[in-house]
Amino acid sequence: MTASVDTVLFDIDDTLCEYRRSGDELLALAFEACEVEPFFTVEDYYARYATFADRTDTITELRAECFAAIAADNDYDPALGYDLADAYTDERDHHNVRALPGAREAVATLSDDHRIGVVTNGPPEMQSDKLAALGLDDAFETVVHAGYDAPAKPDPEPFHRALSVLDGKPESAVHIGNSLSSDVAGAQAAGLQSVWLDDGSTPDPVPDHTLASMEDLANPPWRS
Repeated sequence: MTASVDTVLFDIDDTLCEYRRSGDELLALAFEACEVEPFFTVEDYYARYATFADRTDTITELRAECFAAIAADNDYDPALGYDLADAYTDERDHHNVRALPGAREAVATLSDDHRIGVVTNGPPEMQSDKLAALGLDDAFETVVHAGYDAPAKPDPEPFHRALSVLDGKPESAVHIGNSLSSDVAGAQAAGLQSVWLDDGSTPDPVPDHTLASMEDLANPPWRS
């Protein structure tokens, strides 16, 4: 029999909030500023995160190394990658985020009878700016910045680190996130129930619970 859930961990990006200006928009502006035709997508950039997360200390450094590597792979001077990263950074504002519908309410409601924390793939300064902009900077008992405080999700270590601080156990914890590859796979590898915010894709791996929106957490699926 599954233990009752007393601990809830949240992802941040595209779970609690989203940027008001998309990465696609910012990358297009960067290419325009550098007067070069686009030669990679924002998905190509995100795919390089894991390569450089352990080697860099800030999101600015991480982006610069990702862009330089992608430029080199496409037979451009890596210096162009650094210029593109600077232009992208000039346009990005980590405070310029909006809460997903129901996200703030879910955090407030679940904190009444659960220990709550965050496990996010992202640099501390960037993710702290987002939580502050949402008014959630003091809402969580712990925030683990996977890729910095611990290996990036889907490695189980960041989940276990959060549970250790919260005095929680995997069998009585859930993790809520939008990514099948990092949130669902990571939670399941760590022994937690996974709660997936459906993005319309075919789920693989299959989550333990699925949300149509964060508003569904008014009636948590692990209680049904």
